[in-house]
Amino acid sequence: MNLRDRLRKGLSRSREALSEVFYMGGEVDENFWEDLEDRLVMGDIGGKVALEVTDDLRERAARDNLKRPEQLRQALAARLAAVFPKAARDPFEDLPSCVLFVGINGAGKTTTVGKIAGAAKRQGRACLIGGADTFRAAAIEQLEVWGKRADVRVVTRERGADPASVCYDVLATAERLGSELVLIDTAGRLHTSPELMRELQKIVRVTRKRSPMPVAVVLVIDATTGQNGLAQAKEFNEALDVDGLIITKLDGTAKGGIAVAIAHELSLPIFRIGVGEALEDLQAFDALAYAQALVGADEGN
Repeated sequence: MNLRDRLRKGLSRSREALSEVFYMGGEVDENFWEDLEDRLVMGDIGGKVALEVTDDLRERAARDNLKRPEQLRQALAARLAAVFPKAARDPFEDLPSCVLFVGINGAGKTTTVGKIAGAAKRQGRACLIGGADTFRAAAIEQLEVWGKRADVRVVTRERGADPASVCYDVLATAERLGSELVLIDTAGRLHTSPELMRELQKIVRVTRKRSPMPVAVVLVIDATTGQNGLAQAKEFNEALDVDGLIITKLDGTAKGGIAVAIAHELSLPIFRIGVGEALEDLQAFDALAYAQALVGADEGN
């Protein structure tokens, strides 16, 4: 299965929920526009974006004399793709680079670190994993399993150690080994806990001060949390000035529009998306390919 097919399969639930409007018979009428806007909102794209997108498509339909729903499918994909901001740099490709992974418990940070480390190793890059989650039981063991699977060294400390000091050690080891990509997993924390967010601010501050390479703070969001994911992104971004996103578990939701909502609301680029459990299912984000798969505009291509 190629990357496009994996993306289509991973977004199948979201596409089925959103694209049914294009199978309506007859010409585009007021019912079509109302249905389209409703489905965009129900797909967690958000009311503001849904209204903007629908209004823009109305204008295009009138201007270009588009009278049938299927004629607007590609136009919708292009309009949704335009919502996503472009990244100034890809911290996983523009090396050397240090990436701090943040997010709540269960978002998929550790698994994502392992998958990215495995991909870097296969590409012949000198990669190092840092385990700054020193609180969660089995967090270190889970990272070490991923490290062995990817054949990438893992640097961590005993449970209960200061996470900021772990990051310091990781960067010192990276300098000694000549690592060009450093991936640091942090403990999951609730975005509603000021104390835990302050600790995370300390981790980011220490890492940026110690690192000789550019540091990116990447927020991992579980797509199945829907609008709560947007709330998380707002809090983490306000506290940490996040550089970009990785959105996981898109195969488990019918509301893949949450990626659009977060990108639009916070003007944050998406670096990677997870559309399945296999290593190949963590993909570099392509805005147009994502939007096409979301609305079924890639069917038959």
